[in-house]
Amino acid sequence: MTPRIVYLATADARGHLMRAQLLVHALRQGGAQVDVLTTSHAGQRFLADFGIAAGILSHHYAMQFDSRQNILLRASQRNVVCYMLHPARMLRDILGLARQLRGRHLLVNDSFHPAALFIGMLPPWRHKVVHVYGGSLREAVLANLDGFKPALFGRMFRTLVGRQIDAARARFEHDFAYGVTDDAGGPDCLLPTPIPVAQALPRSTQPGAAIYLNPHFRDTGLADALSAGIADAGFAAHRVGEGYAGSAGWLAVDPDWPSRAAHADVIVSAPGMAALSIALVYRRPILLVLTEQPEQAANAERARQLRIRHRTVTWRGEAQEFRHQVGQAARELMQAAPAPVSLEAGCKHAQGRVDAWTGRLLALCARSD
Repeated sequence: MTPRIVYLATADARGHLMRAQLLVHALRQGGAQVDVLTTSHAGQRFLADFGIAAGILSHHYAMQFDSRQNILLRASQRNVVCYMLHPARMLRDILGLARQLRGRHLLVNDSFHPAALFIGMLPPWRHKVVHVYGGSLREAVLANLDGFKPALFGRMFRTLVGRQIDAARARFEHDFAYGVTDDAGGPDCLLPTPIPVAQALPRSTQPGAAIYLNPHFRDTGLADALSAGIADAGFAAHRVGEGYAGSAGWLAVDPDWPSRAAHADVIVSAPGMAALSIALVYRRPILLVLTEQPEQAANAERARQLRIRHRTVTWRGEAQEFRHQVGQAARELMQAAPAPVSLEAGCKHAQGRVDAWTGRLLALCARSD
């Protein structure tokens, strides 16, 4: 029996797509046939850089952000409502997913896409749907639904989305600090965020600072002040950010960034699950660029509670102040940086995370026949 899987990853930010390409490659190596869907042409191009050909389910549904990665709540809510009520959008996507699922064992829904949530509660397909989400993101999404006006509409949406998630066959909640357990997995799994196994790099290519900012970061003032602050602290930086593609010193995409981060003296990123996972697994200090993303603020607080070596900086439009914050924070991190874990030990840990995911997904396929 060949496991047959459809993997849907939203193109909001890039964490979903990074997880998708990592798991799709691993599942295919495990003998599965995997078709990939995303939600924008930019997401499609991003996956192509990692050797993944993806179709586009729909480009109509997306969260809206400003140039500093802060969510635009009202604009996002309008987009969701228009998508759901437009007869040629959500209904079309539900029918498209239904066609994709013919002869497939699983739909891995690494998103909160309304069409995937809806199909995950319908009897013909819900036994095939596995929802994947970070615990902090699920809470943030449900909290955002509370902000709909009128309030009754918001409460209705929150209740409906919660029931849709719970109606599906399985739910994989991940977090950068979760450990790998020996259980076979059930309908509700708590799993560590998967990250790539780092590759050995020549010393000459190992950066002092490995910077990654997702494509919602487009404010050039922020990028310039961040780069200057890192330089003030004495670090040579490897900088990746689609929002700054074409700017001096910035790459749009770097498939090797996780390996560079695993070797770097300091990681610089917003507090997403993947970056914090790399910092934890490879014991690298991390400088967190904090914005008004609720789930990322929760991640930063969790990093504090777990005593991960980190500092936070916040951009408020004052370039000199932010530059000073960044330089000071980077110097402080290096003054008491933890001893790095051996590359071999970190790679073993990272591989264990990936194996935990693929083992559970393949087991669900086997039980579908």
